[in-house]
Amino acid sequence: MTINLVSSPGAGKTTLLQRTLLELRLQGLAVAALVGDLATDHDARRLAASGVPVRQINTDGLCHLDATMVSRHLEEWSPGRSDILFIENVGNLVCTASYDLGESIRVVLLSTTEGEDKPLKYPKLFHTADLAVITKMDLADACEFDREEARRNLLSVRPGMTIFETSARTSAGLEEWLLFLRTSREAMVASSLTPQD
Repeated sequence: MTINLVSSPGAGKTTLLQRTLLELRLQGLAVAALVGDLATDHDARRLAASGVPVRQINTDGLCHLDATMVSRHLEEWSPGRSDILFIENVGNLVCTASYDLGESIRVVLLSTTEGEDKPLKYPKLFHTADLAVITKMDLADACEFDREEARRNLLSVRPGMTIFETSARTSAGLEEWLLFLRTSREAMVASSLTPQD
């Protein structure tokens, strides 16, 4: 199963992913991550501290990853068996919406520090996502973040969208997020084992 994480810069992708990789590894799942950035391997080094295989993709100025980049890096890399491969896309709410990486699930992050109106300003990205994760809930009160308005805006762009509210700092909402990942992987495995007519 492959998860494509998309968001604006600073929404908390790396922090959430670092916690996710560590927790899933401790729960016995084989996980790995590809990290897209314009430059540097700072985020990849942070994620590698979780003890899982991580590989950096530098786009050299491109504002998104594409399937060719991902495929090329996977061919050059041997992370071993992976139950879940995470792709941390370049921080961008525009370009990333137009590129399918072959992912199983596209997850869009919205942080409380960004405000509630991002889904309305960048509808294409939010509409193409399978689910949303609201991050930095520990800062919601300080930012006067209106969670109900944010949820209304998300659902107006993508009706029926699953929404998680999390804080990687306090662990709030993380168990629900991790459970979603585990059950999604189990469902995908079960589906692949079911004989097709």
